[in-house]
Amino acid sequence: MTHTPTKKLMNAPEAIIPEMIEGMIYAHPDMLRLDGATGRAVVAVDGPRDGKVGIVIGGGSGHEPAFAGYVGRGLADAAAVGNVFASPSPQHIKEAAMAVDGGAGVLLLYGNYTGDVLNFDMAAEECAAIGINARSVAVIDDVASAPADRAHERRGIAGDFFVFKVAGAAADMGLPLEQVEAAAQKANRATLSMGVALSACSMPQTLKPNFDIGPDEMEIGMGLHGEPGMRRTKIASADAVTDEMMGLILDEMALNAGSEVAVLVNGLGATGLMELYLINRRVAQILEGRGVKIWQTWVGEYCTSMEMAGASITLIHLDDDLKRYLAHPCRTPALTVGTAPEPITGATLTPRDYAAATRADTIDRAALKTDGTIDRATLKTDGTITPQDFRTMMLAAAEAIAREKDHLSELDGVIGDGDHGVTMDIGWTAVKVALNAAPADDTITQTCTKAAKAFLDAVGASSGPLYASAFNSAGKAVADRLNLDATATAAWVEGMLNGILKRGGASIGDKTMIDAWAPATKAALASVPTGDPRAVLSAATQGAKDGAEATCDMESKRGRSKKLGQRSVGHMDPGAASAHTILSAMLAALPR
Repeated sequence: MTHTPTKKLMNAPEAIIPEMIEGMIYAHPDMLRLDGATGRAVVAVDGPRDGKVGIVIGGGSGHEPAFAGYVGRGLADAAAVGNVFASPSPQHIKEAAMAVDGGAGVLLLYGNYTGDVLNFDMAAEECAAIGINARSVAVIDDVASAPADRAHERRGIAGDFFVFKVAGAAADMGLPLEQVEAAAQKANRATLSMGVALSACSMPQTLKPNFDIGPDEMEIGMGLHGEPGMRRTKIASADAVTDEMMGLILDEMALNAGSEVAVLVNGLGATGLMELYLINRRVAQILEGRGVKIWQTWVGEYCTSMEMAGASITLIHLDDDLKRYLAHPCRTPALTVGTAPEPITGATLTPRDYAAATRADTIDRAALKTDGTIDRATLKTDGTITPQDFRTMMLAAAEAIAREKDHLSELDGVIGDGDHGVTMDIGWTAVKVALNAAPADDTITQTCTKAAKAFLDAVGASSGPLYASAFNSAGKAVADRLNLDATATAAWVEGMLNGILKRGGASIGDKTMIDAWAPATKAALASVPTGDPRAVLSAATQGAKDGAEATCDMESKRGRSKKLGQRSVGHMDPGAASAHTILSAMLAALPR
């Protein structure tokens, strides 16, 4: 289907996030400042202090005012800002944690998406290695994304609003880390959401709708990133749509006459207040009919999906503790509750020295050091793929991903959030920059470790940690070699698979990139007896192609597309497709 390009007021797509952050700081200099070398940690001017638990929230951009809009006194101390619809990287998150570390620990809060879980978990490990006690809470409010008996699998949508508010209040009250975490988890368990979308959004890099939807259709249960929902149906009246969303929430939330709730009616970016108030009218009628008391209501855009039309409803089942946390004063760009708290006289945040601490080895950070010496005399030199050949092959993969990024994003738009090609291109562009700046005599292992660091630092999302782990593992697998022979070429491919398996946890048949890397590895190992590295890489490429095509017949069991069930069948997994793109480009660039 041919689409008319969407319109966005921007300068360059690659600059849209730093320029957005710069604009936020200019707008709110009394509340926000920027910290960290990456420029992705937005920190509260007033709030972080010695003895207080630091609250770090974060996620992909495109959901404004979430996440940085909730940074300020009484709520979040910092936000780690990712690329559009992509998690911040571990480095972004760690810099945010370091900026608010008051010695009492740090609580990390984010939506329950594969990329966010991977990156925030890695950041927590790295924080622990430098002496910061970091704990995590993944928000799981979306009732459309998994049944109640698998609530831990649910994604976080606008329910972030309530969970963040409760955690921020508990920390501002001076509670210890264990109690702040418990308060956040209590709010998490008490919060349920449901959404509906009427139109698609588009990525700044593609200017194409993330998915197709008819002019008279709506998607029930749509995710915040444009992921398809539970089902598609003809558009209905405001009351009918609200009845359906509330029905799923109330089927699960145990509300009796006299129960109290807080309500959030949230616009997804292109839905006006007129329509949101119609939804809220019906929400109030339904709750009043059940004898449920509405303690407080918020209506507006609090967690959006760029220019998507649609709305979500969030309820939090209240008790006295949760009401106290929600009523606690806060002042942020997106939310002010009560009288804005006055600055605390004499409060300071003591600078801490992290330089001497041992860094975490979540992706074997020690292996990423590029200033170590290597005794080349001990490396095996048989084999026809030289370090220079390998670097050329990696640069060719970067160029291929750049060419295919729109296609890969289109594949992702059908069953995911439409950003896979964009995200991979960001990562591989960073790899290209790093390799072009590297010494000409780098070994293959050094090239891999530099690629790992570049990819991880540039990319959040799930692909950042997964490919960083893959490159590190593959580099280690050939660390004893200068050149690659057939056996070592197969070992490199197998190392890529093992790194992804170790970090990601998916299995063959889950409809992920593993379904391309696993058959690629099997074919590569089977071709080792030929003694020809080209034959090994050719077999791996064909294995990846076959594996990627086989994902069309699979039902997704991992990531954002898992909730689609049978609706994911018939569509190729974008991660598997990009794996084939990488190997195919490396093969084509291998000198004969």
